Amino acid sequence: MRLIKRPYQYIILFLRSRLSRVQYIMIIATLAGLASGLTAVLLKTLVHHLQVRIKTFDPGSYVYLLFPIAGLLLTVFIIKKFFGGYIERGIAMVLRAIAGSSSFIPLRHTYQHVVSSTFTVGLGGSAGLESPIVSTGSAIGSNTARISDLNYRERTLLIGCGAAAGIAAVFNAPIAGVIFAIEVLLTDVIVVSYFIPLIISSVVGALCSKIILQESFLFNFILQENFDYRNVPFYILLGIMAGYTALYYARIFKRAENKIHRWTINAYTKAIAGGLMLVCLYYFFPPLFGEGYDVVKEVAGGNPGLLNDDNIMLNFLDDNWSLVLFTGLIVLLKPLAAAITIGSGGNGGNFAPSLFTGAFLGYFLSKLINNIGWLKMPEGNFSLVGMAGVLSGVMYCPLSAIFLIAEITNGYELFIPLMLVSSISFFIVKSYEPYSMETKKLAMEGRIFTHSKEKNILTAMKLDELLQEQYESIAIDKKLKDLIELIRKSDKNIFAVSDIEGRFAGIIEINDVKEKLFQPEQYENTSIASLVKKPGTVIYRDEHMHEVIEKFDISQSWYLPVLDYEKKFVGFITKTRLFNKYREILSTYNDLYEER
Repeated sequence: MRLIKRPYQYIILFLRSRLSRVQYIMIIATLAGLASGLTAVLLKTLVHHLQVRIKTFDPGSYVYLLFPIAGLLLTVFIIKKFFGGYIERGIAMVLRAIAGSSSFIPLRHTYQHVVSSTFTVGLGGSAGLESPIVSTGSAIGSNTARISDLNYRERTLLIGCGAAAGIAAVFNAPIAGVIFAIEVLLTDVIVVSYFIPLIISSVVGALCSKIILQESFLFNFILQENFDYRNVPFYILLGIMAGYTALYYARIFKRAENKIHRWTINAYTKAIAGGLMLVCLYYFFPPLFGEGYDVVKEVAGGNPGLLNDDNIMLNFLDDNWSLVLFTGLIVLLKPLAAAITIGSGGNGGNFAPSLFTGAFLGYFLSKLINNIGWLKMPEGNFSLVGMAGVLSGVMYCPLSAIFLIAEITNGYELFIPLMLVSSISFFIVKSYEPYSMETKKLAMEGRIFTHSKEKNILTAMKLDELLQEQYESIAIDKKLKDLIELIRKSDKNIFAVSDIEGRFAGIIEINDVKEKLFQPEQYENTSIASLVKKPGTVIYRDEHMHEVIEKFDISQSWYLPVLDYEKKFVGFITKTRLFNKYREILSTYNDLYEER
């Protein structure tokens, strides 16, 4: 029966027949970048228009405070009604797909995050759009690669291309998009040639933003003051504060989110409860409302419009000192607001909240110094550099943070303090936590790639692929004659022994019983129980390859038995087969320009 090809398959066949492999990948990367960039622009536009509608309400009436509740309820309804009641959120989903699903991301992720995060963030949820955009862009890249018949390494590259285009479109920052993809998602890609398709995708995404979005949609700044080297000691202090603030952010966020997740109540009730908590926070601290980029622009511009008659918390102290206290409280409460938003059913990420927290941290420090009267600190510059510091510590992406702020300020005037603060913050956070809050659990379990190539290769290896099941086993109540018969039929030199209940009892190696094989008089009298021995260790079928290789190292064995959860023998895994698979995966780390 002849299979009918779809139209896109004819196009793919045509391109593959006319182009080299490299040229073909460049075309696919361009298409992925275009689709991801347009999707990011669509999401940004939808959220912007929702937020504009909310701003038409009189702030003094406090009607706008009800919108976050509506946003959470709508998000929960959509997820339950159309998406099966659950969607995988965040960058961890992408990393898990790269390491555990051969870089295949289900098609549903190309639209789930756009729809759900639009209502969560657009109606006032205290979260960001960047994580949904990265998830969506990565899914677009993965599915573009799938229909284009690319291999695993190339699919992984296309995931990075989609994410880079999304970040580039949101911030109009193509360099930051490329570095984010390399630094956060493609942790094991070290081939220089992979930068080219990433750059192409990111530039296409940025062009989508620049051509379609209005200037008011974009998150950019014009520096008011130049960098002054005499402020370096205070930037160092800011870096230290940013590092510990990032640690505080991660721990408070995870603690609060997990606590809300554990509430055993109806999903809609949880959304209402979370929305009411947000209402309380927004009533006293209005800047926490929504993404907060408008407020960040005011803070980073050195002219925060926070002091007004409607702001209850600022009516009890002198303006300057009340502003210092207020911004300090904002820094402490933003991770809590983000955790409530996401934990109670919303969809969003921590990228924007960490930028928001960093902006207020930088403003807090500079305003405090200015109020004391020691020196005159550039409050706008400190806010911008603080954004990079906290983002670096929360998302574990110091280079992305540096180049993002450099690009959105349209220059590299702050490059020195950006490098200083981001590196200090990242060093402090890494000293306490080796992995980011979003990936820690999965990284510790060996379910995602890290910056260690050896661990990444082991993560890519699956125990079932290495398992040799064609091994005979013998019951412990049998005799040597039964083993002799088994040896005659088998080409193996090791056998598993099971007890009377069928559970694994040990092993027998031919070398250990060689002498008895030539003593027929002992065939009837020698029991298997007297010949069996314990292996160096055993492996369970659900163990990760990191644990498997560690057991081989400790036991110094060439064969180890694999058991199921009932301790029944499944097969053997050999060190030779493990090493061969390791070399096979290592050989895939090839240059894009090496024709296959």
